[in-house]
Amino acid sequence: MDTRRAGIPGILSIAAASVAVGLALAGCSDAVSAVDRAEAQVEAAEEALAEAQSAFTTASAEFCDSSSDYIAALDRYGDVLTDTAPTVGDVRAAGTDLARPREDAFDGAEAAVDAQQDVVAAEQELAEAQAALAEAQASAAASGSPSATTAAPEAAPAPLPTAAPLAPAATVDRVKQADAEFEAAQAGITDQTPLADATEQFTSAVVALEFAWLRLYADAGCLTDEQRVQAEAAVSAYTFALQQDLATAGYYAGTVDGVSGPLTVQAIEDLQAANGLPVTGTVDKATAAALQAELVALGGAAAQESLASTAAVQQTLKLVGFWDGPVDGVWTDALTEALQAFQVELGVEPTGAVDAATIAAFEQAISDLQDAAAAPEPTAEPTETPTAPAG
Repeated sequence: MDTRRAGIPGILSIAAASVAVGLALAGCSDAVSAVDRAEAQVEAAEEALAEAQSAFTTASAEFCDSSSDYIAALDRYGDVLTDTAPTVGDVRAAGTDLARPREDAFDGAEAAVDAQQDVVAAEQELAEAQAALAEAQASAAASGSPSATTAAPEAAPAPLPTAAPLAPAATVDRVKQADAEFEAAQAGITDQTPLADATEQFTSAVVALEFAWLRLYADAGCLTDEQRVQAEAAVSAYTFALQQDLATAGYYAGTVDGVSGPLTVQAIEDLQAANGLPVTGTVDKATAAALQAELVALGGAAAQESLASTAAVQQTLKLVGFWDGPVDGVWTDALTEALQAFQVELGVEPTGAVDAATIAAFEQAISDLQDAAAAPEPTAEPTETPTAPAG
């Protein structure tokens, strides 16, 4: 027998085994490469998410800064309107000064929303990369790859992130509405406009826009001072209750949103006209009593809620230390005096009525409190310890 021929099957067997081993190693190499690639994709997605989050933080800070500047510009504009003798030129010049802060604020809001969407997209890409890595690790484990010893068990796919709004839709809508109302009021100022005839309606549009932006400023996470939030909420609570009462009595047809605007002023004027009161567009003791009487006459739930707006005034004054009486919704002479004292403190005319100028001044006082709270405390100057004379 030819021993060389007899050795051929053995050689073939060795070759076949070698091919099988090679194929197996190639399979392992493919599996390891798949895991490596998936891990690299996860790492890249994590870096992209970190960059998106950093960009969102920056955009949010810039939005807060530009919004703060716009709110301050609106407040200065309100000061012009409440001057004793503003001219058309004063109003137009102040309006021009509003243009750039307004543009910056809206641009900042858009940039912050876009940056937030980028974060959501980066979170989704990371979730998909993590799912692909889990699949690659599971495949490597099933093939007996050495990488199976470090492969994590396959996890259920995480739900993909969804975009949460930067601020509630109602807040954004109120800003848009207040902005439109303000532009309409501003467009009504011409060379022939007697400013004194439009002060309350026009000022209310400015205050409404300022408060709408304050609400957006708070809802977007720009506020950090709890006292300011509480105080601003107290003002909003008063206006909300007043709007609800006026709506129940049939005078207010706008949105009950806690922001005083031209529709709120018009409803107050209609109530005053219907009750033979001076038409001022502001709520004083007589106006509050007339509204309460109408609600009581309606009976039922209206009667039970008729004290809400006055109670909100009492609560606001109590918050700032000008009212120590009961929060019972009853407008008394003592409440009028407390409101007048608060108005004197704010530097506005002490009418004893809740008007746009008082609300605007209150907001400014709250802002000053916030600035004071944020300012660093002064550092005491070091003093030298006197040295006792020798001897």
